[in-house]
Amino acid sequence: MSYIPRAIRRTLIAAAVASAASGTAVAAPAAVSSRACETGAAGQAELKPLQPLALNTSRGRFDFQVETASTPRTREVGMMCRRSLAPDRGMLFDFRGPTDNVAFWMRNTLIPLDIVYIRPDGRVLSIARNARPLDETPLPAGGRIRAVLELAGGRAAQIGLLPGDKVVHRIFPQ
Repeated sequence: MSYIPRAIRRTLIAAAVASAASGTAVAAPAAVSSRACETGAAGQAELKPLQPLALNTSRGRFDFQVETASTPRTREVGMMCRRSLAPDRGMLFDFRGPTDNVAFWMRNTLIPLDIVYIRPDGRVLSIARNARPLDETPLPAGGRIRAVLELAGGRAAQIGLLPGDKVVHRIFPQ
């Protein structure tokens, strides 16, 4: 899963409008080619150091070790071309402040993911559950966020994660 940079979102919207007007299909630009995923030459290595993160749900506290994607490049590549994600791991996309109009997509992402959009106060805003591998449909947050957490597909349901639940990590107020 990767963040759709604003410039690419604008290009996608303009292409969709032009496509609708002309009746032709327009392909979206690729951040990493699908062929690169097949050869294992693309994506990014695990982002270290891993950081502790906890999710407090009605079923209890669940601890994770997360990679942190905090630069435009690491946020753009995200989990692309990864072939697995352990149930106690994830990737936290830190936007370093409140951000509006965020959407993620599954371009070149080979595994299903749960995408958890997190408000600036550290509470879950929304969850895109079991996002489909390789699907380029934008999955919008639906409001102002500070960060996005990607977990293995189905994990949010396993732990009972719901909007309003608390995310404990150093970037959020306690």
